[in-house]
Amino acid sequence: MATEEIPPATSVLPEIPVIAKQVDAQTSFLAGKLMRWIENHDWVPDSLNHTVAIVILLIGLFAAASFLYFICRPLILKVVTRIIERTEFSWDNELLGRGVFRWLTHILPGVLIFLASPGLFSSVPWLGHFLRITSSIYILVTGYFVLDSILNALQTIFSRTTAGKKLNLATFTQVAKLLGALICFILGIAILIGQSPLSLLGGLGVFASILMLVFKDVILGFVAGIQLASNRMLSQGDWLEMPSYNADGDVLEIGLTTVKVQNWDKTITTVPTYALISSSFKNWRGMSESGGRRIKRNLLVDTNSIRLCTAEMLERFQDIEHISEYLEKKRKEVEKVNERLEPSRRDNRVNGRRLTNIGTFRAYIEAYLRNHPDINQGMTLLVRQLAPEGRGMPIEIYCFSSNKNWAAYESIQADIFDHLLAVAPEFDLRIFQEPTGLDFRGMGTE
Repeated sequence: MATEEIPPATSVLPEIPVIAKQVDAQTSFLAGKLMRWIENHDWVPDSLNHTVAIVILLIGLFAAASFLYFICRPLILKVVTRIIERTEFSWDNELLGRGVFRWLTHILPGVLIFLASPGLFSSVPWLGHFLRITSSIYILVTGYFVLDSILNALQTIFSRTTAGKKLNLATFTQVAKLLGALICFILGIAILIGQSPLSLLGGLGVFASILMLVFKDVILGFVAGIQLASNRMLSQGDWLEMPSYNADGDVLEIGLTTVKVQNWDKTITTVPTYALISSSFKNWRGMSESGGRRIKRNLLVDTNSIRLCTAEMLERFQDIEHISEYLEKKRKEVEKVNERLEPSRRDNRVNGRRLTNIGTFRAYIEAYLRNHPDINQGMTLLVRQLAPEGRGMPIEIYCFSSNKNWAAYESIQADIFDHLLAVAPEFDLRIFQEPTGLDFRGMGTE
């Protein structure tokens, strides 16, 4: 029977099957030569010639694999490290740091055993088949770790870019890892049972319902992650407020199935990723990216202290900083309007226009905020009067602090209201508060 010739390679690099056949031929020749050498020596009994040859070949194979793993692999990594350190770009440093090259060199011993075992142990087919299967599984597992390292490196590299900071890269990375693990699992089963992976994929539809049930959260999280990333609804580092899950703090990580939030009390809350699509939440990114943080709070003025300003009050208010021009302008407007009244009615203060202490106080608050160094003057600033609801007259202050840091913001807000509460009596106004026991005792002594 004529021997089958190996077809010539069609490219500079020969195909893998051609390499395998060449290695089989060389290893078969080596095994046969070793067998003949043992047979020519009398120190080995004839009945053990084959066994001794197999043991020597097995020891030699694992010695060669150990040489690749313990000697060649560190040398290769050392050379690669020196080359990478001399390059000007930084992405290869990330590949090295994430262990991509380290896992790649792990494949070398497995490839050696995979290629050499069939030819070396052609006389013991079951041993060659066993070594090829185990080396294939080893290469497959190592290949998955190579993929895992590459994905981690790519995530870190792209997360440093402007576009990468806006995308939820962790979700895409985890999905790719999950798909890679699923493919490796199918390939591993195919190797163990000796069937084509395509035949396994063809029968995968039988388990579709089970897979949908098992990976329900993963599928929902993946869809939610795509929507969050594409619509820029949430990114790592955003301030998330979601009362339904008691989450109020910074987003630490957006995973495939959960989102980790570090609350302001330093506790960690995990929120299902799909819940961010099905439920409402508040993202404070807009405040962080804007020029200020909103201050919106009321002062409750006792309505019994509201009155028309007298000439003496206006003279006293004239010395208050920020409102002297306002008072002068308003006084001229009032006099101009009141000149139209009949002389006999001008003495009645109800007739015509009169300044009030609460109106003057409101003008002072606005002028005070307009001149405050920690208030952003380019954003909305207003002082308005709200409808009273039985607890005094609400004066709402609506403005934005230029400092968005939480501690500084609270300090600015407290300083503003400390000042306003303290100066309200200078306008003959009282701040409303619920009656206390001291108030009742004071009423009894009047």
